[in-house]
Amino acid sequence: MKHKELIDSLAEKLNLPKFETEKLLESTVSVFTEHLSEGGSIGLQGFGHFEVRKKEERISVHPVTQARTLTPPKLVVNFKQSSILKDKLKQLPYE
Repeated sequence: MKHKELIDSLAEKLNLPKFETEKLLESTVSVFTEHLSEGGSIGLQGFGHFEVRKKEERISVHPVTQARTLTPPKLVVNFKQSSILKDKLKQLPYE
């Protein structure tokens, strides 16, 4: 689903004008980004949990040249799905 499709879908469900829905979505993403950049975590009941984790320094190997390089540590956002979402995904047909 793309940004515009998400706004259209939310506007229809919430019975709001699209410009208000877009503003709401942008504000939500802004709050999420700000909170995660401060090292916090976000839990959405029925959907999942976002948290910031540190990836340790490691040695990477280029698959073609076999050259080894040191990859520095970095912060990444990790997502763990809720059991409700997991159960709904299990019901989908696998193609």
